[in-house]
Amino acid sequence: MKIIALAATSSSKSVNKSLVTYAANLVEGSEVEVIDINDYELPLFSEDREAELGKPELAQQFFDKLGSGDAIMISFAEHNGSYTAAYKNLFDWASRIDQKVFQNKPMILLATSPGPGGAGSVLAAATGSAPYFSGDVKGSFSLPNFYNNFDMETLRISNNELNAQLMDVVSALTEAQVAVAVA
Repeated sequence: MKIIALAATSSSKSVNKSLVTYAANLVEGSEVEVIDINDYELPLFSEDREAELGKPELAQQFFDKLGSGDAIMISFAEHNGSYTAAYKNLFDWASRIDQKVFQNKPMILLATSPGPGGAGSVLAAATGSAPYFSGDVKGSFSLPNFYNNFDMETLRISNNELNAQLMDVVSALTEAQVAVAVA
């Protein structure tokens, strides 16, 4: 199984990139490609810009990249309770290519933050909206208090209970792949 993994943030020091990289590599036998949304930076979306630019090549490349995997894993940073502007902008451009941005791929959605909420607001929004964009959400997980629960030296969750929760969620991708192979 090939997993396309990304942090939904433009931060070069993203805690969400650390989390999604760790989580994606928990899927046994998978090939993981972690992409950086900074590689797909586009002008701020608007109908006027779309009329001027059409469908930008970088938006098409992002859409194609999501389609190139067997599964998608995204970890969401939270800015003021919602998506980061960088992710939302890229998503908006990609949705103009095809509203089925997630292309019926099985997905695991994650979020983390330094605080006790673990970016739960944006994770709830993403989990609720993904099916409208052809995302097959197999599970979601929020890691609260990132710096207390993730060891930056070993690059893994240090809290055993939270790590077990994440492993349960991630195992849904393996189960989804087995179901596809059997069918």
